[in-house]
Amino acid sequence: MLIGGAVGVVAIVTAAVVVLTSGGTPPVGEAAAPRGPVDPAAVVTEYLRDLAETNTDAAGGLTDDPAAAAVALRDARNALLPVKVTGTLSRVDPVPASAARAGGGFAVSWTLRPGKVWTYDVPFELVKTAAGWRVHWTPTLLHPKLEPGERLVVGTDGGDRPAVVDRDGKSLVLAGPAGARPAGDGSAPLLQNAFASQATTAKSDGFAVRRVDASGKNLETLYGQDEGKDGKPLTASLSLAMQGAAQSAVDGYRGKAVMVVLQPSSGDLLAVAQNAAAGTEPKAFSGLYAPGSTFKIATATAALEQGLATADTAVPCPGSDQIGTRTIPNENHFDKGTITLRQAFAFSCNTTFGRLASRLPADGLVKAADQYGLNADFDIPGLPTEAGKVEPASGNDRLVEDGIGQGDVQVSPFGAALMAATVASGKAVTPRLWHGLDTTVAKPYSPPPAAVLGAVRSMMREVVTTGTGKAAAGAGPVYGKSGTAEFGADGQANGWFVGYRGDVAFAVLLEGANDSDPAVSLAAKFLTAIH
Repeated sequence: MLIGGAVGVVAIVTAAVVVLTSGGTPPVGEAAAPRGPVDPAAVVTEYLRDLAETNTDAAGGLTDDPAAAAVALRDARNALLPVKVTGTLSRVDPVPASAARAGGGFAVSWTLRPGKVWTYDVPFELVKTAAGWRVHWTPTLLHPKLEPGERLVVGTDGGDRPAVVDRDGKSLVLAGPAGARPAGDGSAPLLQNAFASQATTAKSDGFAVRRVDASGKNLETLYGQDEGKDGKPLTASLSLAMQGAAQSAVDGYRGKAVMVVLQPSSGDLLAVAQNAAAGTEPKAFSGLYAPGSTFKIATATAALEQGLATADTAVPCPGSDQIGTRTIPNENHFDKGTITLRQAFAFSCNTTFGRLASRLPADGLVKAADQYGLNADFDIPGLPTEAGKVEPASGNDRLVEDGIGQGDVQVSPFGAALMAATVASGKAVTPRLWHGLDTTVAKPYSPPPAAVLGAVRSMMREVVTTGTGKAAAGAGPVYGKSGTAEFGADGQANGWFVGYRGDVAFAVLLEGANDSDPAVSLAAKFLTAIH
């Protein structure tokens, strides 16, 4: 907040002493001190005394422009609201008897607040007028850098300042006397609590004297410290551009939609969006859901590592299959006959992957899920997360159901995006929300072998080129896996699409969509927007 110009009258106790250091003139305050402009030194002495005593009209009267000086001096005092002013005459140049001008200098100290004393030197000029010696009025008598039309103002920390910015330096959170608040339209509402909890709320010393022009534009800070210079804002990993694209994509869906976007190379959380229909609970980070066929990424990994098949192994994909005591159907009971594992993955054959899962050891899926971080634990400053929960199956029937992403396996949208980011990067990804605040890895993970990941990538690409993710084919070289997962007793299902393109990994969850196609379309909309 800038404080300047006319303000309310403030009672100020001043006990200024003008100390003279030349000419042997006695200090102001002594009984013998002259009260008139007897000589050049006396004129300046009295000017400084009147300034110290808040007698701006009298001080102005000792200049060669009394009206202008009185107004400027009064405005300066009203702007600075000093507790005390002290003037010290430093020098008066020798004045020949015939001279009409003289020069010199004085120092002025403004005690503005406890512990804040602003002291500087001021050169001055004296002119001889018909009324005697007078101080030549110029704005530099207030401060040597002050020019005509300029004035002094005090800046306080009353204004907001950026406390958190995105990866491109755009404000996400502003901080001020009232605390932290979202900047602009409050992008990424699911992250606002995290932003506010980590935002630098410490204010600067909250005081700066500035030189401003007639319009109030800040020209220079003459004393003190500008707001917000006490510490740089925190930089979040978020990209406002991607956040806007993700939010637009989920807002365009009528049902409940959630989207998480990670950068595989860095682990940066680039965007997290949830539409109004999905509510305000942060489902993106800690909502655990059956992942449906997206979990076939883990099942395929386990089968490849166990040597049960390669991407090109011929496997059966019947419309339904009796596996143990469970009858596993494909969606709408489609029957592909005998195809490659790559094709079975692309078409999302439940029967194929249920059969493969039945041949795995009880902890086979757990080990695969571990390699994608689904059981990892991360402590991201200000952001509680849970990637998933995958435990050893209680029996073969449960193992079969887990293998197609039903059963007991659970994954959050955050965990699904982490899984996709791991496939893309080929390494363990440490998700982060901050540049400069490290994520603590409480429980780490190691990725699958490179050869296995190569096969998984080829299968995920096949999903988009010929399989269930074809709606994303126009969005560039997208790799993905769709899925539906039943929940409740009435046969409803959530729709999923997880994947990556280049250095952008994503997970889309549509609650109650009963189909994965809308999730694929939503992801394509997002990817097209960020081209």
